[in-house]
Amino acid sequence: MRRRRKIPLTVDDIMTTPPLTVDPEEDVVDVAKKMLEHGFGSALVVEDDKLIGIITEHDLLYALSEGEKGVKLKARDVMTEDPITVKTKTDIMEAIRVMKDANVRHLPVVDHKGRPVGVVAFRDILESLMLLLHFFYC
Repeated sequence: MRRRRKIPLTVDDIMTTPPLTVDPEEDVVDVAKKMLEHGFGSALVVEDDKLIGIITEHDLLYALSEGEKGVKLKARDVMTEDPITVKTKTDIMEAIRVMKDANVRHLPVVDHKGRPVGVVAFRDILESLMLLLHFFYC
């Protein structure tokens, strides 16, 4: 019988910090500009230090495809409310499972008090796994 090996990485090792955060009343166009400027695929919507939503590239495309109506929207209007989160010490395999089960590519990372401290994107996971494979096989 083969022993299953655990990948010795946690979300804390690969997450992007600090996360890009926006106010719920921020204009969608301004959110898009910030995401582009920072090279992020998501922005966390935070109110009173509490994570209330997440905006992804997909959300922005949908909102801005509404034309003039979409340009007038606020972050609160296009965000996904109460996003699924992971803790900093969540292992990579669990983060992959959560992403797969929820069909998402970005997971907000929260501390023990539920405050947002980072974001782990599927791309971050792929890059870390590629580095591990390179280390073990090259």
